[in-house]
Amino acid sequence: MADEGVNESNVEAPDKKRLMRNPISLIGMAMAIVAAANILFLFLIDVMSAHPNAYVGILGYMIMPGFLVTGLLMIPIGMFWERRRQGQPSLPTLDFNSPAQRSSMAFVLSFVVVFLMLSAAGSYRAYEFTDSVQFCGELCHTVMHPEFTAYQQSPHARVACVECHVGSGASWYVKSKMSGLRQVYAATFNTFPRPIPSPVKNLRPAAQTCEQCHWPSKFWGAQLKTINHFGYDEKNTQRTINVLVKTGGGDANNGQATGIHWHMNIANKISYISDEKRQNITYVKAVGRDGEVTEYFPKDAPPSADQIAKSEKRTMDCVDCHNRPSHIYTPPDRSVDNALISGRIDVSLPYAKQQAVTVLTKDYKTTDEALKTIAAEFPKYYATTYPQIAQHKSQQINTAVTELQRIFKTTTFPEMKLDWKTHPNNIGHFYYSGCFRCHDGNHVSKTGKVISKDCTICHTILSQDEGGVQMAGAASGVAFKHPVDIGDLSQVNCSDCHTGGPQ
Repeated sequence: MADEGVNESNVEAPDKKRLMRNPISLIGMAMAIVAAANILFLFLIDVMSAHPNAYVGILGYMIMPGFLVTGLLMIPIGMFWERRRQGQPSLPTLDFNSPAQRSSMAFVLSFVVVFLMLSAAGSYRAYEFTDSVQFCGELCHTVMHPEFTAYQQSPHARVACVECHVGSGASWYVKSKMSGLRQVYAATFNTFPRPIPSPVKNLRPAAQTCEQCHWPSKFWGAQLKTINHFGYDEKNTQRTINVLVKTGGGDANNGQATGIHWHMNIANKISYISDEKRQNITYVKAVGRDGEVTEYFPKDAPPSADQIAKSEKRTMDCVDCHNRPSHIYTPPDRSVDNALISGRIDVSLPYAKQQAVTVLTKDYKTTDEALKTIAAEFPKYYATTYPQIAQHKSQQINTAVTELQRIFKTTTFPEMKLDWKTHPNNIGHFYYSGCFRCHDGNHVSKTGKVISKDCTICHTILSQDEGGVQMAGAASGVAFKHPVDIGDLSQVNCSDCHTGGPQ
């Protein structure tokens, strides 16, 4: 009997090994080993790399773990199939009195515990990776290239995408990932729109994202802003405006909320009806701290009561004005002004502003075409019109070309049909309607109350200089003086003439 027991024990081990000698289990083992080796390799690359790569992350934390799990599952599935093929019971018999089976079970349990621990760490790393800037901005390169490029140039370049687009909490994380699945499908099958439309309809309320850092109730007073603008004349005449922007804010419990941030639900609640892009506002409703309701309608085409009842009303928050806080596509006119004031384009080059803006705003089909044209046409103008300057200031001209190419690559994206015109910036009112969407003097309540267009509501102009000569100035503020007489300024908007392109 003892010999029979030994024989049974000796037969059991080879049987298990033979069960694994089937195509399914062997393929699963090979897949699991290769996947595990790749995960380790990619993990080491990710840890040692100074700049994380989106493709390393998606392979190491999402795709390869899927192959690893699939391979491990194929091993028992193959053994089960082999037992059935040999005519043995589908499920093995467990006998904890057998030392061999106890050892096998201890190994399996130890493996499961270690695997679960590694899976937990890997899952967290995968979660962390899907929230990274690299995942959001670089993975779908063609689609997100304009947004990622603009983000890198923005004041929020050190704020992770998810801080604004997702925020904290599980519910919005799940919503964002579900939305992301649709975006992955669109990117995979090339069905995404060009350009990507804005505003984002399902963006989380700004009070839950922006106001975690920017808190209007804690803002006070005004901010001094200096605006530099260069003319399109031969001398690139510089015009400077020093203006006090009445940012305002404040806690309504400690005093009256004032300034621009009066709008920000500190003591008032503003809602409105608009077109899809929120540029044409057809109805405004203001609810004061005392509960008083005031409704404003355009004089020329007020909506009916039925239209108001059926239309979606949006409660005003930060992004109604700060609608391009990170993805800013600066108009060429402003971009060249910034380059001139910083010295990246030599202001002594005749007509530098005019020629720079002209070459930036041509109709280009591709970025490569634009860069080549800029490199050819900007120097060509000086070579033909100012040959002596072209000879003596060739270095400055070449530096200007490099800067203009940089401006184009960070603000205009022909392949995505995107530029400064496709995404209006509602801060201010120079190139776009902005403030004047409501503050146009055309929105009137039934009692005759008007949403004023008076400049002094939001800012006080302290001084204006042109070519180093002061045009106007006073500590108490002065009326804005346009460089060219265009009549009654209250009857026009800045953006009627200032388009961001040539003037």
